[in-house]
Amino acid sequence: MRTFACFTALIAIALAVEPARAIDSRAMSPETNGALAPEERARLLDQALTQDERLGLLHGIFAVPILGPPILKDAVGSAGFVPGVARLGIPPLQESDASLGVANPFNVRPGQGATPLPSGLALAASWDKDAAYQGGAMIGQEAWRSGFNVLLAGGVNLARDPRNGRNFEYLGEDPLLAGTLDGAAIRGIQDQHVVSTMKHFAMNDQETSRRGLSAKIGEAALRESDLLAFELALEGGHPGAVMCAYNRVNGVYACSNDLLLNKILKGDWGFPGWVMSDWGAVHGVDDVRAGLDQQSGEQFDKDVFFATPLSDAVKGGSVPAARISDMTQRILRSMFAVGLFDHPPVKTPLDAEADAKIALRVAEEGTVLLSNPAGLLPLHHDIKRIVVIGGHADSGVLSGGGSSQVIPIGGVAVSIPMGGEGPMAPFRTMIFDPSSPVRTIKARARGAEVRFIDGAYPSAAAALAKGADAVVVFATQWMVEGEDVPDLSLPNGQDALIEAVAAANPKTIVVLETGGPVLMPWLSRVGAVVEAWYPGAKGGEAIADILFGDINPSGRLPITFPAATAQLPRPEIPGFGGADEAKLDVDYDIEGADVGYRWFAQKALKPLFPFGFGLSFTHFEYANLKIEGGDALSVSFDVRNTGARAGADVPQLYLTDAAGKDRFRLIGWDRVTIQPGETVHVMLNADLRLLGDFDEKAHCWRIDAGRYQVVLGESATDPKLRGATQITAAMLKP
Repeated sequence: MRTFACFTALIAIALAVEPARAIDSRAMSPETNGALAPEERARLLDQALTQDERLGLLHGIFAVPILGPPILKDAVGSAGFVPGVARLGIPPLQESDASLGVANPFNVRPGQGATPLPSGLALAASWDKDAAYQGGAMIGQEAWRSGFNVLLAGGVNLARDPRNGRNFEYLGEDPLLAGTLDGAAIRGIQDQHVVSTMKHFAMNDQETSRRGLSAKIGEAALRESDLLAFELALEGGHPGAVMCAYNRVNGVYACSNDLLLNKILKGDWGFPGWVMSDWGAVHGVDDVRAGLDQQSGEQFDKDVFFATPLSDAVKGGSVPAARISDMTQRILRSMFAVGLFDHPPVKTPLDAEADAKIALRVAEEGTVLLSNPAGLLPLHHDIKRIVVIGGHADSGVLSGGGSSQVIPIGGVAVSIPMGGEGPMAPFRTMIFDPSSPVRTIKARARGAEVRFIDGAYPSAAAALAKGADAVVVFATQWMVEGEDVPDLSLPNGQDALIEAVAAANPKTIVVLETGGPVLMPWLSRVGAVVEAWYPGAKGGEAIADILFGDINPSGRLPITFPAATAQLPRPEIPGFGGADEAKLDVDYDIEGADVGYRWFAQKALKPLFPFGFGLSFTHFEYANLKIEGGDALSVSFDVRNTGARAGADVPQLYLTDAAGKDRFRLIGWDRVTIQPGETVHVMLNADLRLLGDFDEKAHCWRIDAGRYQVVLGESATDPKLRGATQITAAMLKP
């Protein structure tokens, strides 16, 4: 650990070099310095920087040698590198993509793998704040041990369209659920002395034309939906950096957006850290005045705007010199706050076994049992004959593609180049993590005959399935950054495969490894459906645990499964098939703040499976709902396990009426593990912002006085208990 004496000595050296920069010697004494806040340490260190050194901290490279010959001296090698200032002990920023684990793009660090977490939707399906924290901490620790001190994690964009190619990285459609879990994951990362970003700010809700589209949405609706998710994540995780998005918001690019960056993020929310661009999202020096603090992946932009052009702008007076110091101080402040100076990374071996257990926990808790009408699941361990079909289940489990791709420790199980063109083409490789469901199924049913067939020919699969005691079809939907899927069908004829197998044997179980919702035209003809998402390092084990009942399924959907794309606010993806930078408007005022299940409720639409839905091998009952109002809304109730097995339940509290206005919002939940016959008492407190509306004219959250009604249920469409209370009026600053 660096001592404050060392820090003081470095500042003294700086003062000898530049005596005109006077610093109060008392403020730099070791005794005083030990109690300094990160903001003060950053201010003092900034005073010792030359202007060229300041500018050097404000732009960085894509640290992979595929876009020309960047200077990689001292770079670990990954998504980003910003040189430090050695003479003052400022470490470089070593940045890695890390939505689901520490990435190693194009094998820039030969042979170095990491532990892939299950997809963000799997984590969201756990509804488990502790699992989110532990997953973040695991990724943060692996990053720290690999030499990184910044993770490009914290994705919290809402799933406004289930066809979005990056939904698998994010945390579903509800701002409370997504923001709460994202905050916990960010906190887990930063507790390992690694800065986490929060991204992509904001409204990066489809991949089609993501560099050119403009998200059209009113401020109130924006504040009550996507921005609320970011706000909650910010409050829960205190990320050191925020990454602005590619797209435009109401006509203005997100990284050039004064309203988003200056007025809301830094102004209303008081964000003290720095705003970095997405790679290739800077449009000029003017972005500095709009609130952007750092240019990332400078090779992707038309110019290194934050180098000579920014220096010239300061000399010409169009950018105040004080703004440059503000930018560097924001970066240094987060580096001090998270511990990058005092706890630098130390390259050490990963604890692969312990880390895999965390991935297993998330996969088990996030797996959702969607259908089990005749109790086909759980399978008996003494079952005699099982046929497993499709999904490369003999080798591993699917992962999502793009910059978040993690190369697992020991290498991939299957790698399938998907071809393509454009900037994302190098990332278009389908990767399967080496956790074989077939192998784990054989381990659970040791006396059984277990046969595998790839499913390429439905007739052959159906013939093998006849007479089996159980058939498990693994169906996959690969999603990748940079593109959306055109519809919600299973690709490559898998719907026909399932139909043929189910016709041959009704004891067919479908295990879905998907990046989001899919349609199920065969649902009524199969014996069970399990949503496993992209289940990560121990996905095969997690799936087998659920199939054989070693783990009682407890996942609940964080995203609505539509019955048809016609139910969506935009049945056709705006701009689909067009150029990546095509200019188009996407009208999000259609649904406004009513994203996902709230849209379905507003339009009285029946989904295939609702938000919050998930089955268990036991049963739960709710009783004794009590509500207290006044200046806050508090709810208590009892949950009883009336079945014969221990299990975890996720009781969900929804607002249905706010002082006479129809409202439908998740305002609280808990995840409780209960033994058979046991009763657990639960208490929930609602965030007042969820009870109110954002008043644009008054620039505040307005909570009207009146009667507020709530329902307690097992999903957004399954109310069990109802209640109401009186709430007093309130006005809250944003």
